[in-house]
Amino acid sequence: MEAKYKSLSIFEFQKQFPDEDSCYRHLVKLKWGNGYNCKACNHDKFCKGNGKYSRQCTACNFCESATSNTLFHNMKFSILKAFYIIYYVSTNKKGISSTELSRKLELRQKTCWLFKQKVMRAMKSSGKNLLEGNVEVDESMVGGQEEGVVGRKNKNKKIVVFAIEKKGNGVSRVYGKVIKKASSQNLGDFMEEKISKEANIKTDKWPGYNPLKKKFKNLVQEKSEKKGKNFLLMHRTIMGFKGWMRGIHHKTIYLQAYIDEYCYRFNRNLMKEGIFENLLNRMVIGKPFTYKNMYETYA
Repeated sequence: MEAKYKSLSIFEFQKQFPDEDSCYRHLVKLKWGNGYNCKACNHDKFCKGNGKYSRQCTACNFCESATSNTLFHNMKFSILKAFYIIYYVSTNKKGISSTELSRKLELRQKTCWLFKQKVMRAMKSSGKNLLEGNVEVDESMVGGQEEGVVGRKNKNKKIVVFAIEKKGNGVSRVYGKVIKKASSQNLGDFMEEKISKEANIKTDKWPGYNPLKKKFKNLVQEKSEKKGKNFLLMHRTIMGFKGWMRGIHHKTIYLQAYIDEYCYRFNRNLMKEGIFENLLNRMVIGKPFTYKNMYETYA
């Protein structure tokens, strides 16, 4: 499956998904290909539901569509155009703006933006694959300039902590998180979520890292030195993220979602996985995500 989607061209995509029926059939395969289980009573037998691609439990009569209880839930536009959004988002190396999606697909910009937020939700790390080996951690300010204010007092900027896993002369994986302040509590929570306790971790001399040596026995601190001399790969990664943000998204609203997208792209690219099919799978297993959820999670 991965080889099939690894380098999916627009022509191959259009051949496989020429209409809405082909998209729904694919969703059915992804959702129930390994067997049916009723969401209401967990029964494994079904019959045809009211909708063309729905299934109804033979025990409790609960009916479920191919899109319900997924990130496609309660969609108000064509499933084919939704597939196109996922394709463009996943295959454009630097991402794609909702304005450009609107132009390509003849949808309202707000419609594209809202659905793209759901796609970005699917890009969120599962948290199952911790960084291992040689790891570096650093925090940085991200966002626009507030007039007359500099540094961390700038309300238009947010603090982001990044961790990279080094392999050879490069970076194999990266994770990031928005934090309210660079305290040992916030930094420690992020590191416990993303980094193995056995990893060899290097940070700068920021005091917030000092107490974390109790939890991470292989944590060492070094001076960053001029122009980040001792953390070149880390600083290159952070600058890469900032450059990507300026090119596509510009603002720090919903910044965590953009970090999730950047890290997903970076990590999938090096793993050489079929990013389009991987993202479709994540959309199907993901839980419904409304605008209210979005605001509560990222605002």
